[in-house]
Amino acid sequence: MADVMLALGRTFANLRHGRVWLYVLTPALFSLLLTVALAFWALGAIVQYLLGWPPMTWLLAWKLLWLATLLAYLGGWLAILAIAYLGAMLLTAVAIMPLMLKFLAASEYRDVAPMGKDSFGAAVVNSVLAALIFVIAWLLTLPLWLIPGFSLLLPILLLAWLNRRTFAYDALSMHATAAEWTALRQRHKTPLFMLGLTLALLAHIPLISLLVPALAALSFVHYGLEALRRARNGAIVSIEQAET
Repeated sequence: MADVMLALGRTFANLRHGRVWLYVLTPALFSLLLTVALAFWALGAIVQYLLGWPPMTWLLAWKLLWLATLLAYLGGWLAILAIAYLGAMLLTAVAIMPLMLKFLAASEYRDVAPMGKDSFGAAVVNSVLAALIFVIAWLLTLPLWLIPGFSLLLPILLLAWLNRRTFAYDALSMHATAAEWTALRQRHKTPLFMLGLTLALLAHIPLISLLVPALAALSFVHYGLEALRRARNGAIVSIEQAET
């Protein structure tokens, strides 16, 4: 957990820079606007759709209209918030994270040589694939949300996986070789998930949740580049000196 706390500490320390706030607030504003738009235009339709599925249909058969409606609205808001977060995360991964990576690589990680492939297409595919898997898993696990406690646990775990799956790769794609990425992914599998889990918990705090997609991207950049720096242990610097 020490490396996770180090990445988070550096992330919050970066908030003293005005440019970083621009990176953080852009997805937050997008998420807020998307939430308002979905609540205005789609909430009613989602509620009506959910009322046609168990357990709401069971409650309606038992003449518990108020409880069925309450659960349908709760499910509708959860769906809207998940969609808004997912949209902000995709925006961050595709458009904001490359800017963050460039900023940090030029300031705090100048000694970490970029030896990977700066592929915009690969980053987009990775982010979209992660989002699709997340949506499918979210829908498939909906029946389990009826089990006491699972409605809180499952969204957090799914979001933790989404954070790690989306941002861990993007943070290192430009700097790490394929072999380095494979080694780091295996060696840091648990800490990367714990970082994703920590940010998933923050995503369930009102208002702060709007900032989490960008903060997650920033944290994974810090974690990934620091892990790569330690893995190389100055090897790149030594090679450059030997060649000169």
